[in-house]
Amino acid sequence: MDTEEFGGKWDKKIISFFKNETLHFLVGFAMLILATYFLISYISFFFTGAADQSLVDGGEVSELLSVESEIQNYGGSWGARLSNFLMNDGFGLSSIFIVLFLIIGGLHLMRIKRVKVWKWFLACSSLLIWFSIFLGFVFMPFYKDSFIYLGGLHGYNVSLWLISLIGVPGVILFLVGSGLSLLVLMNKKAINWIRYVFSFSYLKKKKNSTIEDDMESDVSQEDVENEVVTDCVVEEAVVENDEVIEDKKEGTNDIELDITPTKTEANETSKITTPKETTEEPSFEVAVAKDNEKYEDGDLQPYNPKLDLEHYRLPTLDLLKDYVNSEPLVNMEEQNENKNNIISTLRSFGIEINTIKATVGPTVTLYEITPERGVRISKIRGLEDDIALSLAALGIRIIAPIPGKGTIGIEVPNSKPQIVSGRSILGTKAFRDCTYELPVAFGKTITNEVFMVDLCKMPHILVAGATGQGKSVGLNTMIASLLYKKHPAELKFVLIDPKKVEFSIYSVIEKHFLAKLPDEEEPIITDVTKVVQTLNSVCVEMDSRYDLLKAAHVRNIKEYNKKFINRQLNPNKGHRYMPYIVVIIDEFGDLIMTAGKDIELPIARIAQLARAVGIHMVIATQRPTTNIITGTIKANFPARVAFRVSSMMDSRTILDRPGANQLIGRGDMLFLQGADPMRVQCAFIDTPEVDNITKYIAKQQGYTSAFELPEYKEEAELAPGEVDMSNLDSLFEEAASLVVAQQHGSTSMLQRRFSIGYNRAGRIMDQLEAAGIVGPVDGSKPRDVLCSTEADLTMKLNNL
Repeated sequence: MDTEEFGGKWDKKIISFFKNETLHFLVGFAMLILATYFLISYISFFFTGAADQSLVDGGEVSELLSVESEIQNYGGSWGARLSNFLMNDGFGLSSIFIVLFLIIGGLHLMRIKRVKVWKWFLACSSLLIWFSIFLGFVFMPFYKDSFIYLGGLHGYNVSLWLISLIGVPGVILFLVGSGLSLLVLMNKKAINWIRYVFSFSYLKKKKNSTIEDDMESDVSQEDVENEVVTDCVVEEAVVENDEVIEDKKEGTNDIELDITPTKTEANETSKITTPKETTEEPSFEVAVAKDNEKYEDGDLQPYNPKLDLEHYRLPTLDLLKDYVNSEPLVNMEEQNENKNNIISTLRSFGIEINTIKATVGPTVTLYEITPERGVRISKIRGLEDDIALSLAALGIRIIAPIPGKGTIGIEVPNSKPQIVSGRSILGTKAFRDCTYELPVAFGKTITNEVFMVDLCKMPHILVAGATGQGKSVGLNTMIASLLYKKHPAELKFVLIDPKKVEFSIYSVIEKHFLAKLPDEEEPIITDVTKVVQTLNSVCVEMDSRYDLLKAAHVRNIKEYNKKFINRQLNPNKGHRYMPYIVVIIDEFGDLIMTAGKDIELPIARIAQLARAVGIHMVIATQRPTTNIITGTIKANFPARVAFRVSSMMDSRTILDRPGANQLIGRGDMLFLQGADPMRVQCAFIDTPEVDNITKYIAKQQGYTSAFELPEYKEEAELAPGEVDMSNLDSLFEEAASLVVAQQHGSTSMLQRRFSIGYNRAGRIMDQLEAAGIVGPVDGSKPRDVLCSTEADLTMKLNNL
């Protein structure tokens, strides 16, 4: 065995000895014992230090070590000397940080609490020195009269030295500046606290409460009075304390009319949670190999995307109007009249019914009838116009049968429809407590319940309807729903408005919620020539996000952002927090007429792929024809919103079925996602209300600019036979060197040498010809090589 081998083995033994877990545990345990002894002696010094002072300062070592020593410190003579050294001769009261570091280090070595020891060492050392100077400076006048020097001799002497250099004001500024600097270095959150203090924001707090406080008020409604009808049974269900109380009055006929008034929100039930019994378990630690992609920031605090605008407040409900309906929701006279007309009309055609039930909504009442056995459903469906004539209604809609029920539905418009305000929707508990990623509250259903959807699960919506039927108001409601729930860091809008007036009111929130092309002046895209470029830019953003998802080994934006917030992705490698992007296009038909098929390709790409990366699209048109809403568009927009249209053909184009032509307008809509459409009265949010919301947001602090979409460069079309020299193959230079070295160039040679296909080898040869390295094709003969030496090749490559 040679000396080097012998020394190598001893080195490994020494290293393994110091890495031994048992040694670490024993050293850590000893540090805890030592820290406890220091702490006992340290605390005892405050009570016995005066009595021990003369013995410690004037006594000899032999007297202190004597058994008959009069030392009163609980730590004995060693404890008395140690505490006196730390308190008076050392750093004073700040010596407690030495004890703190011993405790932390001991727990770390014993693997009870894993910490970064070097950070704790720097922090404790810095605080030890700073507090010693601070206490020595503040309590300097008391040093002569007390046996305890709170700053120690270190603090006292350093304070005198600093006073002689920079004076008392300078020492104060030095302590304040160094203290704040230490605070920032130890906790980055202190930066926001310091900014808050120096901005005096606490003196300018507004009295407006946040949306969470404003939403506590609920809309109360009047009770509905029961009326006795001689030839029918009126059944009225009233929601009271989460229990339905039914009052029934018997009449002469078997026909039953159940008038269901507005459902008020159920009272909140208190949730009582019992604490779980906890039992102590032995410590358990699993060592996991670190992922190469895992990134941990130094302070180990989760990333907060809202930190840049941490004082941003969501819009409040008082920005919206509260429409007071003077008429009661349930008009018993109207309901009984409609009931009688329906019964008489069906009887005149030989159709008898067993029961009839009415559910009253804000604009439409649903009558559910149960026909006698043997009555064909198609016969009732064919009486749609006759029933509408007998009711003198604007238009009725028959649902035969109602999905999931053994009844037939007849939807009849109310003679005095009520306005569903945006405040009555956005102020409900259902909307306030919803956990959707992108919640969109459309309005109320026939049963007077709030109708909400999650745009993330749609994932794109097609909106269509004739002019003046509520399409623009519906878009405002969708945008307002998102503004009332999302922070600017979480959501961005791309607003495309060919009419130039629909979305202009949102331009003031450019620095909060809007996204646009780089160097673009207008935040709302109104120029048709810029629409295709913007949508292609969104496609570039989509491709970029997919690359980041691939690098992070996740499948969707929710998993990616969760990883980024937990600091498992490194920003230095291009990772970033991804906000949701919602692209809203108003009047899509006009864009198709002007931009043609160029606009359909990026829309189809976004609709097919963008869901996983958090990009969603809403397009609206007032011309629901087949040349506008093509098969490609319909296939990729499974969620449809149809307002009133003029013909059954338009309804079939939107919903693939009739029904939209029978709506009554003024926000009456059908929402389709899946098998059967849902009838909803869209909430009304007027232009002044939108103006109030946008101004409230604009007054708050925003980002320096709008969210910039990536720049899109259009690829120039090449003439037939032209070679694109701006996009050379990665093997171009190697192929050029090979051809010059061999003085022979052919496609087959490149195929053999680089193991590539014929098409790629042919493209490389075309690029070599365009660069002047080889000559043109000469039949079956090899191409001429125009560069004789490597120097000639280098010159040609430098000139490209």
